[in-house]
Amino acid sequence: MTIAHFEITRRWPPRNPDAIQLYSLPTPNGVKVSIALEELGLPYDAHLVDFATDDQFSPEFLSLNPNNKIPAMIDPHGPDGKPLALFESGAILLYLAEKTGKLMPRDGGKWPVIQWLMFQMGGVGPMFGQVGFFHHFAGKEIEDPRPRERYYGEARRLLGVLERQIDGRDWIAGDYSIADIALCPWLRTLRDFYMAGDAVGWSDLTHVPAWLDRFLARPAVARGLKVPARP
Repeated sequence: MTIAHFEITRRWPPRNPDAIQLYSLPTPNGVKVSIALEELGLPYDAHLVDFATDDQFSPEFLSLNPNNKIPAMIDPHGPDGKPLALFESGAILLYLAEKTGKLMPRDGGKWPVIQWLMFQMGGVGPMFGQVGFFHHFAGKEIEDPRPRERYYGEARRLLGVLERQIDGRDWIAGDYSIADIALCPWLRTLRDFYMAGDAVGWSDLTHVPAWLDRFLARPAVARGLKVPARP
């Protein structure tokens, strides 16, 4: 079996069939994977899944991810040399770390990394996304303040957890890892795209902004944030 057997390749043909095929959009979840691939130096083809044209609902994309969310990927050289298809950004990050032996310790030190990755997947991503909806998108037109305040309050709480954890550390779980790659794009989006800093107490933080600055200064991060390129 080769990647040509995957239906999605008919809509997004591989430029390099020997490289990882990434189907994504430069959102906080999408750039997690492009940043990891850049940090790891793995060859990959990045294919834009354009939400403006509902690419995520196309039969080809749904054949790879029935949950119609980005990112998704195919590794033509998966376990035992066979192609492997994956969706969910957290699962992809774990796979890439295990595949390369990088961005996560191989011993017991991997569990703190996985712990903070799960913290992002279960808390930071969903809650910050709701802040974005109520602060930046259509939800800001809802007059009832209760849902807005609920998500603002939870975002402030989560930021407080991160502020205490990163105090005295350069990275969230020891060395730079997939946990930082999962968390920092959401911090950037909260501050710079949703423009919700005032609503969630960003100015009261010291260690989280410094951590985000360290992350954004990495050359691989700067490259990964632009992938896939928008038209």
